[in-house]
Amino acid sequence: MFSIGVHLRSLGAPLDSPWKDYEMRKGFTRKPQADEPATQRKNYITRSGLQRLRDEHRFLLTRERPAVTEVVAWAASNGDRSENADYQYGKRRLRQIDGRIRFLTKRIEAAEVVDPEAPRTGQAATRAFFGATVRYANAAGAERVVSIVGTDEIDLNRNHISWVSPLGRALMKSAAGDSVVLQLPGGTESLTVLEVRYERISVEPFREPPGSEASAKRLTRRR
Repeated sequence: MFSIGVHLRSLGAPLDSPWKDYEMRKGFTRKPQADEPATQRKNYITRSGLQRLRDEHRFLLTRERPAVTEVVAWAASNGDRSENADYQYGKRRLRQIDGRIRFLTKRIEAAEVVDPEAPRTGQAATRAFFGATVRYANAAGAERVVSIVGTDEIDLNRNHISWVSPLGRALMKSAAGDSVVLQLPGGTESLTVLEVRYERISVEPFREPPGSEASAKRLTRRR
């Protein structure tokens, strides 16, 4: 067994900020957004988004937590725990993992799956609701396309916005030709909805973070 410091050194990570890159990965450390209602009961989400939560939950519960627990047990056997950096950091990491597992469990239990590709009729087919992909233009004529997804699926690189974000709220229930007002901290902005469509929304799947303890253990085994 290797200490956390040895695992990190083998991955090229600085020892003064262990797991820094890992903890910053958005897929692993997603926290409730500031605009997410505290009393929200249902977690609206796409099927692929829910699968990503389940995959992360399974990884943490069956692979990452056992791997970190093993490191903590090894560190505890080395003597004074109060001055044992591996032990102290490992215990802190376990608390982070347990907190994330609890969070994911609640989100999965509250999940309400919405399929953007499901057949729609009437206003549900022409107006923007959860799962819609909307093309709009600002006052200067600049166009943008966004997809309205759940709070656990936000991905600005893919133009996936939350349905409870300011932009998501502004676009909600709008149809092509409508003008909507986006409320911003510095004022308001007028937007013109050009198109509303429903199609498959590609959600990035969960991938095992390269800086995880489970990954480090696999690397050391290969050497």
